[in-house]
Amino acid sequence: TLRSAHYVVAPMVDQSELAWRLLSRRHGAQLCYTPMLHAQVFLRDANYRRENLYGEACPEDRPLIVQFCANDPEVFVQAALLAQDYCDAIDLNLGCPQMIAKRGHYGAFLQEEWDLLQRMILLANEKLSVPITCKIRVFPDIDKTVKYAQMLEKAGCQLLTVHGRTKEQKGPLAGVASWEHIQAVRKAVNIPVFANGNIQCLSDVEECIRKTGVHGVMSAEGNLHNPALFEGRNPLVWEMAEEYLEIVRKYPCPLSYVRAHLFKLWHHTLQVYQQLREELAKVKTLEGIVDVNRELKLRCQEEIANQKEGEKPKEGLPFFHWICQPYIRPGPKERCRENGDSGTEKGVRGKRALEEEEDGNSELLSKNKQKKKLRNPNKSFDPSLKPKYAKCDQCGNPKGIKCVFNMCRGCCKKRAFKEVADCPGHGLLFKTKYEKSLSWQHSQRGIQSPEISQRGDAEVGETAVLKEPGDS
Repeated sequence: TLRSAHYVVAPMVDQSELAWRLLSRRHGAQLCYTPMLHAQVFLRDANYRRENLYGEACPEDRPLIVQFCANDPEVFVQAALLAQDYCDAIDLNLGCPQMIAKRGHYGAFLQEEWDLLQRMILLANEKLSVPITCKIRVFPDIDKTVKYAQMLEKAGCQLLTVHGRTKEQKGPLAGVASWEHIQAVRKAVNIPVFANGNIQCLSDVEECIRKTGVHGVMSAEGNLHNPALFEGRNPLVWEMAEEYLEIVRKYPCPLSYVRAHLFKLWHHTLQVYQQLREELAKVKTLEGIVDVNRELKLRCQEEIANQKEGEKPKEGLPFFHWICQPYIRPGPKERCRENGDSGTEKGVRGKRALEEEEDGNSELLSKNKQKKKLRNPNKSFDPSLKPKYAKCDQCGNPKGIKCVFNMCRGCCKKRAFKEVADCPGHGLLFKTKYEKSLSWQHSQRGIQSPEISQRGDAEVGETAVLKEPGDS
């Protein structure tokens, strides 16, 4: 079904859309995943289905795996049934480590709930006509990771993608993925296994296959910085951008997706041309983005023309900044040093803390706060100067300044409703409205009484008219 694919583009929220998948396929990718789709939303929202999967048919975009996040077997399977005719397999996301996954109770935060996962996969295997696959993160313990993988295989998972990081390894704490875990899983199961993690170039792909014995290798960030990664090429950034923008013209997607892709593609170049970074952030149309790419191309070509013989790339890069190449995310210590911190655990958030403490120097404020400062020069971001709010007597949230009950609006509304009282401070007028309602009801009764009396008199008159003079 998946045509023995070895080179795989990862599922990436808002980043593995159709246009990017087609670009990646043109440059060596053999299998792609959709962005992670929310099963509940996919099931109830026709627009969501159309925007993410039911759009214009594209035969080039196969084989394709649709990935869902879910925590309910019935919802997951019903969503998968709506998607199965448009793909070659359905994937259950068990690897998302983000806070939104924790709040929504899906992704890597289901990895301890083995009974639930078994029920989801068993039901999917029973109902679906396409294979069911899973993408997981590892446990710190290799043996537990192996048992986890074996449980998923036994439940009916037909292909397993193993991201060699734990759910705690994300952002500046990502670190290096463990290929040792992946190798152990590969040896312990009888289904195909894909590896994910530490893939920045084609030589990494080859080394990963050699060391772990996996059937395929998945790339996310490596692919975003160089969509020709699986070709083993490092093209010019503007060439990849031009090709991608042409595909977007044919298969449109939200401008936020396009902008995010170009920030990745141009990452190193935008460190040099900061003005273009600002322009890319502000541009509102696809044509505007095309113009920014054209300007970037002209500046890079001018720099190439003026380049001295024997000149080497700066900032320790393997290639000059105008060439697609990986970006190595700094770890906590490096990030702290960049932000002038000591490297302690608290230092991971040193930059943000510094921005909040130093109000006078606009260079230390975030760009968002600098914009607010431009709109209101007298605005202060010093937390010590922020007003201290009195707390609600009921729940501890800030209370309304003019609330008659000394509560926040939510608690005030409940009490005012229960007691049929007013709180002008929160605009709640339960008592007033109730009194008006009673008054209106009394007035209606007063209006109806004369009508009834007149109607009775009229009926008596009609009876009198119908009687003959001699009748008793």
